[in-house]
Amino acid sequence: MQNMHKDIETILADEATLAGICDRLAARITEDYRDSDKDLVFVIILKGSVYFATDLIRRIPLPCEMEFMKVSSYGASTTTSGFIQVHLDLKRDVHDADVIVIEDIIDSGRTLEKLSNLLADRGAHSVRFCTLLDKPERRQVKLDADYVGLNIPDAFVVGYGLDYDEKYRNLPYVGILKPAVYRK
Repeated sequence: MQNMHKDIETILADEATLAGICDRLAARITEDYRDSDKDLVFVIILKGSVYFATDLIRRIPLPCEMEFMKVSSYGASTTTSGFIQVHLDLKRDVHDADVIVIEDIIDSGRTLEKLSNLLADRGAHSVRFCTLLDKPERRQVKLDADYVGLNIPDAFVVGYGLDYDEKYRNLPYVGILKPAVYRK
């Protein structure tokens, strides 16, 4: 088995940085929803957000529910196709709930734009977005996350749930993947 670490050009966020991000965002979310009388529902976008969502939600001392959606726009490529597929939908009705969509990375914004419209159509009381990583210069639609862990440069990143062709998710940090790996 190959050593995945050798494929990383630069580490952008180590384990301590990631823990700090989760602490900071959990405190903000807790403050924002402390007095809400609505159900708080976290919609976790599979697969890339699982590590981040788990670490984040464990730090939030409020009653909440978790739901999962699986959507894709990348496949085995490093750029979005622009076509969004919903592979797994919510099991819970989100009508009148406060919904926070947890995403690993916002790039073009197209995926979250579609999800925002879908959740609003389903009657969510509010829809907010929480992302571990943000690439605002890549945005193709007008969309800003409400909770952002870290703004990153326009590079292809892996680790802490983010993948390239289903690999590298289990790295304990976020790093820039060497271009030679995905240009083969």
